[in-house]
Amino acid sequence: MSNPDTTTDPVERMYPVPSLLALGLQHVLVMYAGAVAVPLIIGSALHLPKEQVAMLVSADLFCCGLVTIIQSLGIWNVGVRLPIMMGISFTAVPSIIATGTNPDLGMPGVIGAVIGSGIFTILVAPFFGRWVRFFPPVVTGTVMLVIGLSLMRVGVNWAAGGQPMIKGPDGMIPNPAYGAPFALAIAALVLVSILLLTRVLKGFLSNLAVLIGIGIGFAVAIAFGKVDFGGVGDADWVRVIHPLAFGWPVFEFWSILSLCAVMTVMMIESTGQFLAVGDMAGRKITQEDLTRGLRTDGVGNIIGGLLNTFTYTTYAQNVGLLQITGVLSRWVVATGGAILILLGVLPKVAFVSASIPSYVVGGAAIVMFGMVSATGVKILAKVDFVANRRNLYIVAVSVGLAMVPVVAENIFDKLPDALDKFLHSGVLVGTFAAALLNILFNGVPAREEDDHSHGLKNGAAAPDAA
Repeated sequence: MSNPDTTTDPVERMYPVPSLLALGLQHVLVMYAGAVAVPLIIGSALHLPKEQVAMLVSADLFCCGLVTIIQSLGIWNVGVRLPIMMGISFTAVPSIIATGTNPDLGMPGVIGAVIGSGIFTILVAPFFGRWVRFFPPVVTGTVMLVIGLSLMRVGVNWAAGGQPMIKGPDGMIPNPAYGAPFALAIAALVLVSILLLTRVLKGFLSNLAVLIGIGIGFAVAIAFGKVDFGGVGDADWVRVIHPLAFGWPVFEFWSILSLCAVMTVMMIESTGQFLAVGDMAGRKITQEDLTRGLRTDGVGNIIGGLLNTFTYTTYAQNVGLLQITGVLSRWVVATGGAILILLGVLPKVAFVSASIPSYVVGGAAIVMFGMVSATGVKILAKVDFVANRRNLYIVAVSVGLAMVPVVAENIFDKLPDALDKFLHSGVLVGTFAAALLNILFNGVPAREEDDHSHGLKNGAAAPDAA
């Protein structure tokens, strides 16, 4: 066995404990706002008492950490064993709220749907894993480009201080805090700080540019009295996560089916991100790797349901962080998972972390989500657009279609509900378009065991014929 400190494999590289803690904390702060936002949104929509919302946040952080460790380090045939940070998914929020607001279901119905969708994901993961051959670089790069562009709206809203529309007493109203000059200034300060630190710092410190940038923005916000530490004093020092705190799950067919559809979308997103991280690390992602990684999404849902929280998937902003720092060690990400577990059982610490304003994280998010798109561009650089000009059409049309629901959010509202939900996801539309157009122009990819020419497999040098 080689010494992990000197291994040439970036995924297996081990760092000293202080470095592991700093790099792991950086991953936590990058994904923290999104992870905490989901239980807050759902708790508010379901009118849960403050104590239960706090419990949701603690349970979410605990599960984020646990599922991250499983994904990055692996247990038996679960876990892709790559530096993948797992977090709670925004994609499932509408379905969860629809189930939770049903008076016959409530939170027990939500928990039942989450567990049911987790079982579904585990069962279909081996079949989904066979699709890896339909994701050559021209498709994977396009998917990552689309994910980054689609998420940019989220990052911009964070930088602007929240959502442009908020819930008022008589429905949705414009958010008066949206676009506040102070929020934009702090977001810009964080962004510029990260860029300057990346340029000036060398070695290990340059890998902490995002963490330091967020710290600078947070410190300035505190100095101007813009940070609310309310709730920290009242929070318990230690919180034990009790399974099934809302009672026994209620398994209702339509609510489970709704989340199964959401999990299909999330597995497509995860596939693109697994392949992108494998590309960064110089690893070929096999069908078995993909199956293990997707199976973790299902295991995460079951764990989440049992511990009173929701659906889990890969976090794209952390993929962007990998690209920025070049630190691809799964041990770093696992350390981030351990920090999340600690935050989940120490509510006072979690409350302090949750006090970081969204615009502080927004400045970093613009870099992170931009890096996700840049990762797509990097993968696309391996595709031959000269000998096979039809690859240009795959990228152009897929990105164009994916941006339709992003720039015109309500364009499909008059279509049947099922079709509207499908077309409303730019990532889903872009992924399907890229995969189908690749089959149209480059043919059905050969099975892995029959493939003896990687160039033909990835469509990079396919003949320019129909």
